Amino acid sequence: MEKVDVVKVSTKRMLDDFVRLPYAIYRDCPQYVPDLESDIRSLFDARKNPAHAFSSLQPFVAYQQGKPVGRIVGIINRKANERWHTRHVRFSLIEFVDRQEVSAALIDAVAQWGKTFGMDSIEGPMGITDFDKEGMLVEDFHLTGTMNTIYNPEYYHRHMETLGFQKEVDWVQVRIRIPHDVPPRYARTAQYAREQIGLRVVKLKNTDLTRRGYGKKIFDLLNTAYRPLFGFSELSQQQVDDFVKKYLWIIDKQLIPVVLNQQDELVGVAITMGCLSGAMQKARGRLWPMGWWHLLKAMKWHHEESAEMLLVAVRPDYQGMGVNALFFDDLIPVYNRYGFSWAETGPQLEDNTRELSQWKPLNPEIVKRRRCYVRKIEN
Repeated sequence: MEKVDVVKVSTKRMLDDFVRLPYAIYRDCPQYVPDLESDIRSLFDARKNPAHAFSSLQPFVAYQQGKPVGRIVGIINRKANERWHTRHVRFSLIEFVDRQEVSAALIDAVAQWGKTFGMDSIEGPMGITDFDKEGMLVEDFHLTGTMNTIYNPEYYHRHMETLGFQKEVDWVQVRIRIPHDVPPRYARTAQYAREQIGLRVVKLKNTDLTRRGYGKKIFDLLNTAYRPLFGFSELSQQQVDDFVKKYLWIIDKQLIPVVLNQQDELVGVAITMGCLSGAMQKARGRLWPMGWWHLLKAMKWHHEESAEMLLVAVRPDYQGMGVNALFFDDLIPVYNRYGFSWAETGPQLEDNTRELSQWKPLNPEIVKRRRCYVRKIEN
């Protein structure tokens, strides 16, 4: 057994090894969708990542005979630990070759790092916030990943179990075929919500996100609606500004219906977009020289065949009042106009029955089970 050296990333060369390691692991994997290298690098830059204000991050790279064979990030989200009364160190962005000594060394590095901060358990894969990638894929490895979810080899979860990790929670995703017409159940409920409750769907413009404050309103709603969900920690105003600036303004607003009540209050939002998996694969993790073109083309002119339903949030006092039906009533015609034949949700907690039941009229298929693992840190 070759010695494994796990080192803290402290130089540009080490960070390059960290960022580029997946290219070796997924060289012959058609299902893998790479991250943008610039996003990974920005994660560790406190000037570009406002989450550093309440989190500690430490990336590690594992080497054998001088060659990078694994990577991992340790994360301590102080806000989440306070919210949930835990002392968890999270691990994220884990990648490793199929050698148990490598995965064991990576996990131990994060566990020992977390222990120095008084943490007593290690959990993951989890990001800093609930809007980061989370959950190790444990089923459906034959299905292509997305830019917003984790894809990993099948052997990863076997390593976790060998290392003594237990299931903490599972997420599943829902895949649906886009019908040509809005199902009658949705149409009736949407009509009731409009006529009896006074709700209406509007489409925003980029100026609405900033000048009219809808960017902040959307993320305030997400903070409220997602507060009870596993591991959630509220986004700071700096994070909200960053999300709006980096991501929200570039998404086609026809794919982001928002629901207002009679007082013009925001009570629901669905953030969806055309799938960018193929474009991300062509970009190979880089915007330059041509990655930006592949992404722009997929977003603006030549849509891929599917849509990604990233986030749905409804203000708690309006849940069960037809807001979700309004989303479907609006989006299904748009999806047909854009040529989307199917759509896939983001990860949803397997025990969130209210969220999962809303898809029944669309004959949903449950796919891509992914898992958050947890283990005590040994003294």
